[in-house]
Amino acid sequence: MGEPTITEASLRAALTERLKAIHVEVTDMSGGCGQSFTSLIVSPQFAGQTSLKRHRAVNAALKAEIAAIHAWSAKCQTPEEWARDKAAKSDEGPPMDGTVQGHVQGVDA
Repeated sequence: MGEPTITEASLRAALTERLKAIHVEVTDMSGGCGQSFTSLIVSPQFAGQTSLKRHRAVNAALKAEIAAIHAWSAKCQTPEEWARDKAAKSDEGPPMDGTVQGHVQGVDA
């Protein structure tokens, strides 16, 4: 029996539970093979933390999952930051830097 498959849904559930996130978006950028993900995580636990501390908290919460995948990126916001950005930019999801239409180039699923 192999390792459990990492999916958008499993990462979303883990982040929601472990970081008490109120909003989580996870996108598989690997064409469905589950090796490269980007995310937007909104949690009140990020209040008063620097970007580095937020990312460390996410990495600690997903230690086992991150070890099993190739690439992971996260945008971490407080509910207030998320509301402000959402009002300023409608229809923006997780960061898609380095992708072509939301997928990593050269990945065959």
